[in-house]
Amino acid sequence: MEATASMDIADRLAAVRERIATAERDYGRSPGSVQLLAVSKRQPVAAIRAAQAQGQQAFGENYLQEAADKREALADAPIEWHFIGALQSNKTRPVAEGFDWVHTIDRLKIARRLSQQRPPAMPPLNCCIQVNVSGEASKAGVEPADAAELARSVAELPGLALRGLMTLPEAVMDFAAQRAAFAQLRAIQQALIAEGLALDTLSMGMSNDLEAAVAEGSTLVRLGTAVFGPRPEKTP
Repeated sequence: MEATASMDIADRLAAVRERIATAERDYGRSPGSVQLLAVSKRQPVAAIRAAQAQGQQAFGENYLQEAADKREALADAPIEWHFIGALQSNKTRPVAEGFDWVHTIDRLKIARRLSQQRPPAMPPLNCCIQVNVSGEASKAGVEPADAAELARSVAELPGLALRGLMTLPEAVMDFAAQRAAFAQLRAIQQALIAEGLALDTLSMGMSNDLEAAVAEGSTLVRLGTAVFGPRPEKTP
């Protein structure tokens, strides 16, 4: 990667970190309580290395083959890999064997397969339940009313560590509406914590709604182009 491109990533990362820090201050959050997940889908290995050189450790991938190639190329780098794409039951093994986190569990069948396929020598796979708070037919995720039951079942599975909840709400520009969607997820998390589940993660917030997510308790925001710039076009 050219030096100027690496400098661009460094500048973007600095801007994103300042934006997160500002939101933490504005909404009474502790400094450093919101972590950045750099969404690196369709970004080249060199771009990930450039971000990692600036101290970014957690990267999110959506596509299994692309992620496998990147993990191999970056095996020497201390990277925490998060799977954030749609997960089919016949594609769970690469996630169970190659990732540190998965954010998109929305069915018990998926969780059971991940549990069975997680190598015993590896630490438990950190998991989030994906909740469809906006009820969009085009979005994956368990219905809010069913999230607690799924979470309780996943928490009992060996080889998995249920850490929290994730959502990708409807894209709206109204700040109050953004907050309302994220508040739904926080309420589910708080109810589960009251039951005794040790949940410390709310994976919510992207470029257009980061501030609303932080205001409602997000602990992890997922940003891609804000870190790397425009994604390269898909190859045929």
